[in-house]
Amino acid sequence: MVLVCYLTNAQKIDPDVDAMSDKVESKVIEWRRDFHQNPELSNREFETAKKIAAHLKSLGLEVTENVAKTGVVALLKGKQKGKVVALRADIDALPVTERADVPFKSTVKTTFLGKEVGVSHACGHDTHTAILMGVAEVLSKNKDKIQGTVKFIFQPAEEGPPPGEEGGAKLMIKEGVLKNPDVDAIFGLHINSGTPVGMIRYKPGGTMAAVERFVINVKGKQTHGSAPWTGVDPILISAKIIDGLQTIISRESPLVDEAAVITVGKITSGVRFNIIPESAEMIGTVRTLDPMMRKMIIRRMSEMVPAIAKAYGGEATIDFQNNTSITYNDPTLVTQMLPTIEGIAGKENVILSKATTGGEDFSYFQEVVPGFYFFLGGKPHTEAKAPSHHTPDFYIDESGLLLGVKVMSQLTLDYLNAQ
Repeated sequence: MVLVCYLTNAQKIDPDVDAMSDKVESKVIEWRRDFHQNPELSNREFETAKKIAAHLKSLGLEVTENVAKTGVVALLKGKQKGKVVALRADIDALPVTERADVPFKSTVKTTFLGKEVGVSHACGHDTHTAILMGVAEVLSKNKDKIQGTVKFIFQPAEEGPPPGEEGGAKLMIKEGVLKNPDVDAIFGLHINSGTPVGMIRYKPGGTMAAVERFVINVKGKQTHGSAPWTGVDPILISAKIIDGLQTIISRESPLVDEAAVITVGKITSGVRFNIIPESAEMIGTVRTLDPMMRKMIIRRMSEMVPAIAKAYGGEATIDFQNNTSITYNDPTLVTQMLPTIEGIAGKENVILSKATTGGEDFSYFQEVVPGFYFFLGGKPHTEAKAPSHHTPDFYIDESGLLLGVKVMSQLTLDYLNAQ
């Protein structure tokens, strides 16, 4: 009851936090533009990390570099002892050539998987990084109001490490980022090009999907295309498998509870029009928002794939690789902290939204400690529809960054001081 009462009374932003956030806004925009113009891919965020570390050191924080290869972690200890709250921002860019017409447009090119590609912050991680740098400055100037410790986590490789490498949230956790001191709760945000500036979207429970990558290898018997009865057609078997997998979603999954998706995104087989090949490979993804549905779908796929192949005289195997877990917002933590967000953004601007089948490796932190992950509006009010994330035309209105600084700063104070 004490916690609920405190947060009810703490809905409005602390005047000092409000003033300091306004003061740091121009810096946040400047940092964001610098990161945007100089993007770096996952596990290669060397210069990005140097700039982050230099700023945090200038604030007098305890800074650790080279965490999970290129990550940066900093500690801010308050005047009084208490709990530990972590704030996380992802820092990597994408192999996407930017088309957005902005003066700080990225022209960076690099080699990715053997191909020359453009590099850009086509998902807004540059804004996340700049916002958290601003929060660090705001809170460091209000150290006397902090009851406990703030751990700033600047995480590399959210988009996934290069093949053959470890990285991202998993590696940070493996290297002990949630320990020494032990984190009690973690907060994170994601800019959203489809949500108007000034608005925040959230959802208790499953808010983003667990993401599995799967590979199916089908083995048949090669023969001449004019005499299919003398062989076993792996392309036909593949078609039957694809069809069968969709029945797991349409006939076995309780979609009234949560959404789920099985998608085959690539199929490779054959070399010539008149040859039935010996093998086929399919690569795809599974997206789930409920732990029990996730287990059921993976189990049924594992049962169905070899059974369908056998029914048509062939063989098939399926292998899974987990890319993210379910981004699960702890319902109690959401209830406790929602008044803070509503008090700063305005209750009418804080929207309870549906889940999305996109994935986020922030989910791995939430498997260890309670977490709250929400979406910050970045769409200009003058645009009816904005380009999607991960596209060349992705664009964010920088006027939305200030709200991110204020909300993350006040969430931190209210969480720690509620104890």
